[in-house]
Amino acid sequence: MKNILVTGGCGFVGTVLVERLLNAGHKVKVVDTQWFGNFLHTHPNLINIKKDTRHIEVGDLKDINTIIHLANIANDPSVELNPTLSWEVNVLATQQLAEKAKRSGIEQFMFASSGSVYGVKTEEKVTEDLELVPISVYNKTKMIAERVLIGYANDFNVQCIRPATVCGWSPRMRLDVSVNMFTWQAIKNRCITVFGGNQVRPNIHIQDIVSVFEFFVNNNQLESGFYNAGFENISILDIAKKVQSKMTDTKIEITESNDPRSYRQDSQKLLDLGFKREFSVNNAIDDLINMHSNGKIIESDSCYTVKWMKQINP
Repeated sequence: MKNILVTGGCGFVGTVLVERLLNAGHKVKVVDTQWFGNFLHTHPNLINIKKDTRHIEVGDLKDINTIIHLANIANDPSVELNPTLSWEVNVLATQQLAEKAKRSGIEQFMFASSGSVYGVKTEEKVTEDLELVPISVYNKTKMIAERVLIGYANDFNVQCIRPATVCGWSPRMRLDVSVNMFTWQAIKNRCITVFGGNQVRPNIHIQDIVSVFEFFVNNNQLESGFYNAGFENISILDIAKKVQSKMTDTKIEITESNDPRSYRQDSQKLLDLGFKREFSVNNAIDDLINMHSNGKIIESDSCYTVKWMKQINP
């Protein structure tokens, strides 16, 4: 049993991760602004604090062994709404948290970076040793935060996880990531709109990315470093076709796109450590269809990051 701080623990991934950690017997403290709501249930081993990560204090880290740092301004369009806020949250707050972690004797610090830090690569296997060439402000904030954290590797164990695009169901639902978005379009309209289609995107099921963090919690002796976490490099059009195969009365409309960029990932380094992937894009599509049938998906503006960020204007 460990005492774990999860920043962003009320988010899309965080909500699922916190539940998993609690079920495994860990004590969990969550720090989250709760801009997108709070879907965590009360639990005797859960402390849920509504707080901006920029305001975390040393006292918040009392008795904590492990930090899982998920909190960030996510994705390119959201970051572009307020780049200054994004640098403060994604980089400055990360550095301040690392410094407080050092002073508090934290043993392990996991950081949710992004597979997009590589930029556009022509290599079929985009591994962790390739040069990072971030092309957006969001990508750059993740790269700089990684470099800040790895500088603390002599003070505590640092794992920078580079997730692919996460798909699947969460109590804190997102409907603005490709697999989820296409599935929801099919459910609502029986029509999927694809911009371009040949662009390749790496994907990971939400249960698998949660398992990645849990894997490192259980193997905290593993060396500091960078770890890709993405298992299906699929074109946007092929994702739409996977959804269509589940809902055969759905049509696909293809329009031109001014964004031809493709991203790929190779996660063999993670697999070689003993991590086992269990889920797929097809599983995520099935989950979303089933959850909708069971009334577990309630669409609202908060399911769309940019739309909601414009409304709350943090």
